[in-house]
Amino acid sequence: MDLYNLTLQQAKDKLVEREITSVALTESILHRIDQVEGKVKAYLSLHKDQALAAAEVADKKLEAGQGGMLCGLPLSIKDVLCTSTMPTTCGSKMLEGFVPPYDATVVEKLKTADSVLLGKVSMDEFAMGSTNENCAYSVPENPWKAGYVAGGSSGGSAVSVAA
Repeated sequence: MDLYNLTLQQAKDKLVEREITSVALTESILHRIDQVEGKVKAYLSLHKDQALAAAEVADKKLEAGQGGMLCGLPLSIKDVLCTSTMPTTCGSKMLEGFVPPYDATVVEKLKTADSVLLGKVSMDEFAMGSTNENCAYSVPENPWKAGYVAGGSSGGSAVSVAA
């Protein structure tokens, strides 16, 4: 079984039991992203080096019996949420290249829980839409049915999970 096929709970259980490492899980997911991203266009930015470095830290914490509730679990962030280590564009060219000086509260909590942040996913520009067809960078493609929208202003999030 490819590790990217694990549910979040299955992955967490295997990480806690040390049956897998966060690095292996993250590499599996990054490999899957490489395989499908050209078709599905879920990500606006992907931060492989940051993710793998966070996975290494998570593995050390898990080995020591430490770590937060999401320790070692790879996650993507909707581009509307501010991240101090990644660009935040809200799907708009107006914010191209903007890296906030702070993290949104939810991002702080994800980091405190020791999750592994992969990157930022597509969304309708400034979350103003309902089909994710209005992103200034790329429109995510429904991985299950070509020609159909991914749905919602969070289509990149949906596609990143479904693909």
